[in-house]
Amino acid sequence: MHASDELRAILNDVLSLNGRADSFVPSTPLLGAIPELDSMAVVSLITAIEERFGVEISDDEIDGNVFSTFGSFLAFVEQIAAK
Repeated sequence: MHASDELRAILNDVLSLNGRADSFVPSTPLLGAIPELDSMAVVSLITAIEERFGVEISDDEIDGNVFSTFGSFLAFVEQIAAK
């Protein structure tokens, strides 16, 4: 499974999007565009990514730009997973 597919699955699961994330492309806006993506959901997403990829994400690695679009979030996840 590609990282993009895994990230879509995580978004669908954590945010209860019922498959809406399956159509996300790199330019799809996230933060501010998806009502389910609030501050508590961000924490849940980070936890899910840590568990799925076996990594630990420190607070200084994350800022609002990470969640700007699906593409920016994917780039972040790919960078984290490559560590």
